[in-house]
Amino acid sequence: MADKTDKPKRADAERTITAVLDAALRCFAVGPDATVTEIAKAAGVGRVTVYGHFDSLESIVDALLVRSLSEADETFAALDLESGTAAEAVDRLLHAPWLLGRYQGLLAAATRHLGPEKVRQLHEKVFARIEAVIVRGRESGEFRTDLPLPWTMASAYALAHAAAGEADAGRLGREEAADLLSTTVLGLLRGPGGS
Repeated sequence: MADKTDKPKRADAERTITAVLDAALRCFAVGPDATVTEIAKAAGVGRVTVYGHFDSLESIVDALLVRSLSEADETFAALDLESGTAAEAVDRLLHAPWLLGRYQGLLAAATRHLGPEKVRQLHEKVFARIEAVIVRGRESGEFRTDLPLPWTMASAYALAHAAAGEADAGRLGREEAADLLSTTVLGLLRGPGGS
């Protein structure tokens, strides 16, 4: 009998957590300085309810970033990164809808509230997929090997976040940002005179 009452409570809690995270995402799309009060209002719940699930604004941002990166990993897993050339796989990765899609403003909020090192750490699983494709291209001779792999990965990471920032700020359309990102990263990977 206790099990029946626990299940609805858990389901209610999950719905509330989802509502808070969705509201936080909407608020961060407006600006990275959203408060717990603004997020609670956007979620249609009180601050006490929010604090019943998250102990701080930072924990909301952390949970939202973890959720977004989990979605990214699922998206990247579905891209069949083993088929075609490494360059084609990189292009598919950099045009994935998640990268410059619905998480507008989250990077700025995460960097502000969690710090760049924590943001980078949370990206590790997603960037492992990108690194595997780059390594494949290096091993096949498609990509240059004169730059250290960690530098290449750091450069690709920085470029992806620059593209997201430009798209979030409205200075570039999302498709244009993805095209420019792909062109720039592939140019870096192929090196001078690369085709």
